[in-house]
Amino acid sequence: MSFDDTAVPVCPFDFADALEFDPALASLAQRGPVSRIRLPYGEAEAWLVTSFAGVRQVTCDPRFSRAAIVGRDYPRMTPEPIVSPESINVTDPPHVTRLRHVTAQAFTRERVAAMRPAVDRVVAGLLTAMAEAGPPADLVTHLSVPLPHLTICELLAVPEADRDELRAYTMRLLATSPDARQDAADAKASLRKYFAELIPARRKAPGEDLLSAMATAEVPPGEEPLSDDELAVLAVTLILSGNDTATCQISNIAYLLLTRPEERALLARDPGRFPGALEELLRFIPFRKGVGIPRIALEDAEIEGTAIKAGDYVHVSYLAANRDPAVFPDPHRLDLERPVHPHMTFGWGGHHCLAAPLARAELDSAVTGLLTRFPDLRLDVDPADIQWDTGTIRRFPLRLPVTW
Repeated sequence: MSFDDTAVPVCPFDFADALEFDPALASLAQRGPVSRIRLPYGEAEAWLVTSFAGVRQVTCDPRFSRAAIVGRDYPRMTPEPIVSPESINVTDPPHVTRLRHVTAQAFTRERVAAMRPAVDRVVAGLLTAMAEAGPPADLVTHLSVPLPHLTICELLAVPEADRDELRAYTMRLLATSPDARQDAADAKASLRKYFAELIPARRKAPGEDLLSAMATAEVPPGEEPLSDDELAVLAVTLILSGNDTATCQISNIAYLLLTRPEERALLARDPGRFPGALEELLRFIPFRKGVGIPRIALEDAEIEGTAIKAGDYVHVSYLAANRDPAVFPDPHRLDLERPVHPHMTFGWGGHHCLAAPLARAELDSAVTGLLTRFPDLRLDVDPADIQWDTGTIRRFPLRLPVTW
């Protein structure tokens, strides 16, 4: 992408060189905290906010609405909008408060702690299967792809016979090719229909699963319980986000530690450092490309000194905010001993990911289990020969051959 002061840059945000930071995004951030851009799909230009303070403002200010994008051909990176109009990701208060209240009951600290043994069992089973298959092995196939999907399916009590089909729908929905639009729309409809058909039975005979927990969750006084369709959309959101973040980050964290022996040795000497190190890894790794869901300014506003007009689209970059030198000194350096500071990998404000504790539990279990079970684990190829995902909005190696 080249810059011209007289033109609005078109930003495909298709950079996929290992885990290097997108130079186009870095250049935009260096130009200032707010830039004007155009994305591959959508009806209009948008503002892009890249500073930590600016992103925090937009995500917490009710003048910037996600709900207002519903029904609009908003600027985005995928041909088909990933989210459904009823999704928690495109709702504003007070409606989002109602949805988050129900979802939060499924991810309390106590419930996530109770989930951890199930996560550990899935990890142990996958690592045992990898050990029995023998080296070399593809870490993506054996761990990164199946773990988040199996975990969320386990927690939603999705029958085992249906899990591969749901995984295929998820992958179709994340594609960025212009030819994938109808296929992605069909996949989204199929996922929604699948969960809508499960919910009535969970209401009648609830179990210990997340879907039952959301279906039977208490709502604030005066509020209506969530409809079957609202619950189906929440389930789709969970399965998408579960496969998106954790799948990428398991592979990415393993790649970084296998290509940075000093950092790996630090954790091997003191495994107790991993929770803090995980936060730095999450901050540092650009696990996706570009931007996500925009907002629309409901009235004239100002962000970091830039005037925003009512009706303008506003995108934020959590990736750039995580590299803001005003918050993270020497931000492009991975420092596993960096003091822990809140980062934006799981979003911010009213749309911060409620399932973040589950994602952290998965990553902690997967990475510590992997390094403990295979202390001499190493790459089985030259890092330069690893092929990275170029067909979706995500950043992760398509295969990660390892041996031990």
